[in-house]
Amino acid sequence: MTHDNYVYEAVELLKKMIATPSVSRDESRAADIIEDYMTSRGLAPRREANNVFAVCDDYDESKPTMLLNAHIDTVKPVATWTRDPFAPEIDGDRLYGLGSNDCGGGLTALLQAYRAGLRRKREYNIVYVASAEEEVSGSEGIVRVLPLLPEIDIAMVGEPTGMQPAIAEKGLMVIDGTAHGRSGHAARDEGINAINEALDDLMWLRDYRFERVSRLLGAVKMSVTMITAGTQHNVVPDECRFVIDVRTNELYDNREVFDIIRSHLHSDVKARSFRLNSSGIDACHPLVRRMTDMGMRPFGSPTLSDQALMPFPSLKLGPGESCRSHSADEFICISEIAQAIETYLMLI
Repeated sequence: MTHDNYVYEAVELLKKMIATPSVSRDESRAADIIEDYMTSRGLAPRREANNVFAVCDDYDESKPTMLLNAHIDTVKPVATWTRDPFAPEIDGDRLYGLGSNDCGGGLTALLQAYRAGLRRKREYNIVYVASAEEEVSGSEGIVRVLPLLPEIDIAMVGEPTGMQPAIAEKGLMVIDGTAHGRSGHAARDEGINAINEALDDLMWLRDYRFERVSRLLGAVKMSVTMITAGTQHNVVPDECRFVIDVRTNELYDNREVFDIIRSHLHSDVKARSFRLNSSGIDACHPLVRRMTDMGMRPFGSPTLSDQALMPFPSLKLGPGESCRSHSADEFICISEIAQAIETYLMLI
């Protein structure tokens, strides 16, 4: 197989993936496509729910192991698409379609690199995982597969990073807040307006700055993204509910940030989960040094990935740009896929 053959197969496979809706928790048909493709290429895939994975046929437990991972699920298409999100369309160098950038380009490029890597002499094992439910950090995704894999020493995740290594990424914590009041008639001076009770808390969330600022990831970021209150115009609301999106850096764990928030707010607050902490890899790791020797520029990523669920060193490196993800008329450049396959093979 030549490099052009690998690129061609990656693009053709990605076109099939785009044409097969695979919104999180509904990825079975897309997983079938990956599994069938890998079987047809003699890669002996295994299936766990909608996750598809393979371990190199020359696996040696005395050697370290590298995981190559990307996800098959997508978000739902937004309303402002001007093209059919499920109809792959090539226009010049661009391949348009839902999931092309996030992260079909990385998924298919890593798979071709895994195929080619099996034919090369290596001092370590390689494992490939196409995972489900990444967009929702679901229990049927990467966390279901990890116990079935050999011990992993390092992971490379194919999220869109412009093929620059994201050696740290922010964590995520979603908090539900509820301010309490007392209902009454809006025409009379009665009741306690829960919206007014929430105002001081909302102002604090807007203005507070956490002390520890990361060199790679910057400050912890809090955003109130949803507010709900009231039943009708003439009733003083007795509850005001709001949602806080919190992006943590590696200098705090999620529980510590939650405790700080709770200590300052009058509203009741509850975190949906503490498990999606900031993650990353030491800048002195040999894989990172290899990348910097190749002229790459390590950076910190504000977006979450399956890295947050990996209990071993990991980094993100993939074709495409994060700003295209979850947007209308999403695309990946074919040249980006070609460069990714070449770069992955240089690293492997």
